[in-house]
Amino acid sequence: MLMKAGMPGGAAESSSNFPHVRLRRLRSSPQIRNLFQETAVGLHDLIYPIFVEEEVDDFGPIESMPGVSRIPEKMLAREIERFYRAGIRAVMLFGISHHKDELGSETWNPNGLLARMIRTAKQAVPEMVVISDTCFCEYTDHGHCGVIVEGHVHNDQTLQNIGRQAVNAAAAGADMIAPSAMMDGQVAAIRQALDDAAFVDTPIMAYSSKFASCFYGPFRDAAGCDLKGDRNAYQMNPLNAREALRESLFDEAEGADILMVKPALAYLDIIAEVRAASLLPLAAYQVSGEYAMIKYAAKAGAIDEKRAVRETLGAIKRAGAGLILSYFAMDIATEGF
Repeated sequence: MLMKAGMPGGAAESSSNFPHVRLRRLRSSPQIRNLFQETAVGLHDLIYPIFVEEEVDDFGPIESMPGVSRIPEKMLAREIERFYRAGIRAVMLFGISHHKDELGSETWNPNGLLARMIRTAKQAVPEMVVISDTCFCEYTDHGHCGVIVEGHVHNDQTLQNIGRQAVNAAAAGADMIAPSAMMDGQVAAIRQALDDAAFVDTPIMAYSSKFASCFYGPFRDAAGCDLKGDRNAYQMNPLNAREALRESLFDEAEGADILMVKPALAYLDIIAEVRAASLLPLAAYQVSGEYAMIKYAAKAGAIDEKRAVRETLGAIKRAGAGLILSYFAMDIATEGF
């Protein structure tokens, strides 16, 4: 006989209690179901990642991400205003640079694309939370996330440059720095650089548990950061859970203000484990491949897109993420779930 936890006197839940126990009572109408819904996702939980391309005149549709386009830099202010009117309150900026080199030095140029797009976004809508993705893959001619020495990404030389990039972004007006390069010690290096430059109040949202995932495929098209080889030497093995938790806890110890798990859906267990281990705010990134799977499946008639978005975002939130980066954010703002 099954025992129902919390029942008076340890009463047994069995067929003898039917019809006294009817779980369906709280599902009897839409109003009742909404009243007792345990998990909610709203626009205030979402961050909208966008791609900004310099030196182009028109939007560039991303074939592998239906509905997503590169935004011409000259139209960025108008788009930020449009997003804000729709209800978007936070964006993550990715730059499509036409001035790449082996170091990604454009990222610490105060007149370069990274600084310009941050200034444009903040000037267009000062209330918009502008988050700067802090990495080098979009700005290096080899596509890797740092300095290449003898064919490998050199961790410590990359740290010197990532601090410069973070300060440049903060000086341009970024509300938050989001390091994604997965270099050991990057959060501490950025925190020190920001503090030394008097940006002591600029928070860091660390891509703390970031896996070397196949789900980033469409992002490579969007950001123009294809590379020869892979990022397995610095991003994490998708089959490792304990290592993911160590990464996040190290970033917390180094001074991160927010932690992030990326991707989201295949790593709900990691989100839950990080949530249980840390009191810091936790974000999760519903990445390009997750977005594309839903879009293509919906296009084929295999699933209902709005319901799939609702379920997947709900699962990410239920696992423990307080914030979700999602390419669906604008669809939700304009069309709802």
